[in-house]
Amino acid sequence: MSDTTSARTWLPLNDLAERLGITPSKARKLIEEHSLLAVRRDGVLSVPDAFLVDNQPLSELKGTIIVLGDSGFSNDEMMQWLLEREDSLDAAPIDALRAGRKAEVRRVAQALG
Repeated sequence: MSDTTSARTWLPLNDLAERLGITPSKARKLIEEHSLLAVRRDGVLSVPDAFLVDNQPLSELKGTIIVLGDSGFSNDEMMQWLLEREDSLDAAPIDALRAGRKAEVRRVAQALG
């Protein structure tokens, strides 16, 4: 991962579960259902804090993860794309999603496929 992605705050699975007020197995289910995206950092499954809003998964994230997956992106590639600045958005895609720019982010994601 680049410096941009490592500068983010990351939540290991157990911390994520605690933050969401659920069990680690339910947190893992959110990842399996594509409501959240996780990658291994130092061997530990972790999720960026930026994927949460009001201690819940950012609702716009799920569809974006599905679009990227359909385009053939691996989890690591999806994570990198979501967290690094995308010139066509003038922001990191996750920051654009958090700002309410879902349609624009998904349009760019679809064009990548």
